[in-house]
Amino acid sequence: MTPEEVRARQVAKALLTIGAVSFAPTRPFTWTSGLKAPIYCDNRLLISYPHLRRTVIEGFQEIIEFWELMPEVIAGTATAGIPYAAWLADRMELPMVYVRSQPKTHGQGRQIEGRLEPGQRVVLVEDLISTGGSSVAAAEALRAADAHVEAVLAIFTYDLPEAEQRFAQAELPLHTLTNLPALIEVAREHDLLDDHTAEVLDEWRTDPYGWSEAHSET
Repeated sequence: MTPEEVRARQVAKALLTIGAVSFAPTRPFTWTSGLKAPIYCDNRLLISYPHLRRTVIEGFQEIIEFWELMPEVIAGTATAGIPYAAWLADRMELPMVYVRSQPKTHGQGRQIEGRLEPGQRVVLVEDLISTGGSSVAAAEALRAADAHVEAVLAIFTYDLPEAEQRFAQAELPLHTLTNLPALIEVAREHDLLDDHTAEVLDEWRTDPYGWSEAHSET
């Protein structure tokens, strides 16, 4: 087993242990985008567990070192990516900024808060990747400010095809600590997931929009 696979299982187990992951094959969750899903992962719970958030930050730093990224600034997405970006920036003794989903409608109308100089190398920190839209939009906002976005780091990805396509089209590297396949594997090993729910998750991941539409009345 590679170090990446070990880390993916470790983080997946942490999310399951603290109850950050909920499965609902018959009463699906509705995401902000309107997409229905038989799973919901709430990584925000990690901020309440010091030893687990250290694991996350250490994992992010290992990714940065392994891929030889050389960020001059750590950026976080508002709001869920902000605490992890802050802890990572502190650990690496680097400046930090955060990116709003939209520019402010008052004050100076900023979308990026903090000091970011043109041409600086940035690593963007996100809590999770669903369809990838918000993360790519945040990266594009940084690029519009003349920053060089080296990569996006996230704790968890649902591994949806749409997200993979979006990151590829944006020519934006994505590195995550764990993912849906690892989560399913660990959950099944600990009897937290039955065969039926595992099959539902696989069907949903293969065709999330078709599955969502079929369960729109659920």
